[in-house]
Amino acid sequence: MSEDNAQAPDPAATPPLDESIRQVGAAGRAAADSAKHSLRSLRRLASADFALARSAFGRALAWAGVAIVFGASAWLLMAATLIALLQSWGLSWLQALLITSLLSLAVTGYAIWRVSYFFHHTGMHATRRQLSRLGLFDEPSEDDPDADVQLPEGKP
Repeated sequence: MSEDNAQAPDPAATPPLDESIRQVGAAGRAAADSAKHSLRSLRRLASADFALARSAFGRALAWAGVAIVFGASAWLLMAATLIALLQSWGLSWLQALLITSLLSLAVTGYAIWRVSYFFHHTGMHATRRQLSRLGLFDEPSEDDPDADVQLPEGKP
């Protein structure tokens, strides 16, 4: 492209410097106001979401209590029915009660094993790893040379 075709900017079309600064300032204030309103809306949404979760958790706990009560009473009735059935087959009361008790203990053992398995997931291990990578949450580990260093008493 040659210099003959290049046109010089029209000085009458460009606003003065102070007007440009005012426009940039106004755009910055508008962006800051928009960000403030967005964060306020996000805070309100999170607050409403936590309130809903808190209410739902309370109701879920109440219904879990109802389920436990009726589940326990149903198991007692099933155990009594099983004992009566085993006795009608010719087993003694002691044998029928023993078989039903062993069945209850087996289910209890299985439930304890599953609870311990799922409680392991409550440790938030992935979050701790990510926070450690960011340097925000450090737990002593085997590969940390300062993990076993004791701080002197009385000094932070």
